[in-house]
Amino acid sequence: MPSTVPEHLSPDIGHPPRPLVQVWDLPVRLFHWVLVALLVGSYVTAQLDELQWHLRCGECVLALLVFRILWGLVGSDTARFASFLRGPRAVWRHFFAHPEEAAAGHNPAGGWAVLAMLAVLCAQVGTGLFADDDISEQGPFARFVTRPTRKLLTGLHHRNFNILLGLVALHVIAICAYWLVRRENLVWPMVTGRRFLLGAAPRRRGIWLAVFLFAVAASVAGWVASFGE
Repeated sequence: MPSTVPEHLSPDIGHPPRPLVQVWDLPVRLFHWVLVALLVGSYVTAQLDELQWHLRCGECVLALLVFRILWGLVGSDTARFASFLRGPRAVWRHFFAHPEEAAAGHNPAGGWAVLAMLAVLCAQVGTGLFADDDISEQGPFARFVTRPTRKLLTGLHHRNFNILLGLVALHVIAICAYWLVRRENLVWPMVTGRRFLLGAAPRRRGIWLAVFLFAVAASVAGWVASFGE
């Protein structure tokens, strides 16, 4: 006998049908996947000593970070920091008290993971602005500090990348754990923007606001890069 549950509703056994809701807007999804590509590019160019391209990747990451911070303040509901940064009690409730409750966007634990990732990325880009390979390439702000300071910040830039790799590994492990333990696919919604969810769809901001904010972010990154010319 064919299922009577419409295709746009979740047929989960033991739970009421849940509609397919748009939770991630296009700007957040583009930010996520372009950032992944840029981090891979940054790693590869560093390993190949293609430092000019490494700097270009870093400048693009800077533009993305400025945009994400702005979008986290005035963007769509699920993109806003105020919507997913919750206290310890909310994290405990998510894991133990009511683990079946699905968040529209980032869950309370994931929200803090996002904040940690953004902080480490900001540290990576910030130290890279002062980095110096002692051969041919410098970050755009390297000439404004002393050589010992450049060496210190270059070392921090290298060590911080290991922290970044650790956070990426934890992110992948968490995605796999949610799939294996809770049968919750966190990757596909970040591709399509949609997931099965009870409740009203989160409010989304217009795409032209995102375009304007990215233009501002790109201008900031271009202005920073101009110091190295």
